[in-house]
Amino acid sequence: MSEHSYDLIVIGGGIAGMVAGTRAAERGLKVAILEKGEAPDYKCNTRWSGGIIHVGYVDPKEPGANIAAGIERNTRGFTDPVLARVLIEQTGKVIDWLRVQGVRFIRTGPLSYLAWTMAPPRALVAGMDWKGRGPDVMLRTLTDRLKRLGGSLHLGVNADRLIMDGGRVAGVEAGSQRFNAPAVVIADGGFQSNLALIRQHIMPNPEAVKQRGGATGMGDGIRMAVEAGAAITSLECFYGHLLSRDSMTNDKVWPYPELDGMALAGIVVNHAGHRFVDEGMGGIYIANTIARGEDPLCATLIMDTSIWEGPGRSARIPANPALERAGGTILRGNTLRELAGAARLDPDGLEATVAGYNAACASGDFAGLAPVRSTDKFKPMPIARGPFVAIPACAGITYTMGGIRIDTDARVLNGAGAPIPGLYAAGATTGGIEGGPAIGYTGGLAKSAVFGFRAAEHAAGAKR
Repeated sequence: MSEHSYDLIVIGGGIAGMVAGTRAAERGLKVAILEKGEAPDYKCNTRWSGGIIHVGYVDPKEPGANIAAGIERNTRGFTDPVLARVLIEQTGKVIDWLRVQGVRFIRTGPLSYLAWTMAPPRALVAGMDWKGRGPDVMLRTLTDRLKRLGGSLHLGVNADRLIMDGGRVAGVEAGSQRFNAPAVVIADGGFQSNLALIRQHIMPNPEAVKQRGGATGMGDGIRMAVEAGAAITSLECFYGHLLSRDSMTNDKVWPYPELDGMALAGIVVNHAGHRFVDEGMGGIYIANTIARGEDPLCATLIMDTSIWEGPGRSARIPANPALERAGGTILRGNTLRELAGAARLDPDGLEATVAGYNAACASGDFAGLAPVRSTDKFKPMPIARGPFVAIPACAGITYTMGGIRIDTDARVLNGAGAPIPGLYAAGATTGGIEGGPAIGYTGGLAKSAVFGFRAAEHAAGAKR
């Protein structure tokens, strides 16, 4: 087995790993990043993301109270308050650091959370558009910076296990190579592409859910951490969105446009024409509910022309008209019965469901609906103006929300809550910040960048 010696080994070359490695090299450590992708433009969720750094859909440069309110609103109190405080205080500073490294940002809309979008932004079209866009450029920029600082990126290297010595980390084994180091950062993403783990922890039929990201997260980092004695948070939630059901066979309609905005204004029904989810909880909650059902391909979005022309056009990459232009299925009917026939739904069930829903919209009393419809986050709109519109939908999974338990310095904690010496974790391989009963989302890029940075800072301080 060939051996290499470093001060810090980073497993994974997404934003968490690249920030950790580059910052550690900047602090004087000898760093190696191990990335299992073989090409310079290796697939990863970061590269395919929208490139927006926000915290709870709030500009990270806003006052801390505003950011805290965004986290509370989106997670409904689930996020570990100590870790949340790190996000609130550090995300803006990490953005500043990224800018110093050469990463460019642009505001892509009037909403607060769009203030820090990596430039150049993706085109406003359906389907794939990541080459040469902000996240791709950001990873290339940090790679160049890492190498100028004396660090190295090893492509085509898949970490197998952690090397432990007397309860502390001593390096990583990867195939026939041994990378010795007193510190290791696990940053290889979640387990969203490991169907066995997905089936075990989240949903019964993962094959019927669309892989919306790079499909590289296999949970190896979580496995290695557990073998080293790490504690794990709850694993039952994922970050994702509603997609056209055509995404299962048509690569032109994913990862964008998302269908969330129309579901939040209208309703989601099953084949019987009945609602089965609280649409007011948000698109990520709806996607999780659909995925957990026995038939994840049963969902259909129902709306009227006002929703199609309103929320249907409001997303940054709007379904109206991007989805139809990309060949996605849009069904219409002058009456609900006509729409039900086109969508192969039970017409009596759909008419009764819409009638009850419209009555709730008129009275403002949604407590009698089954399931209940939340209204504190998103405003429901009546389905009254024809022609009516239906879109067959499915859930798209981007990354899993649970994982390795960490502290404020991204140190991995054992079952007793004590740090495992020399072991760190950052990004989607960690837990405690997102998920919970509301399946709350705080912002994957912010979480990854901040705790990657924190890991590097602590490792550098420990070396000194």
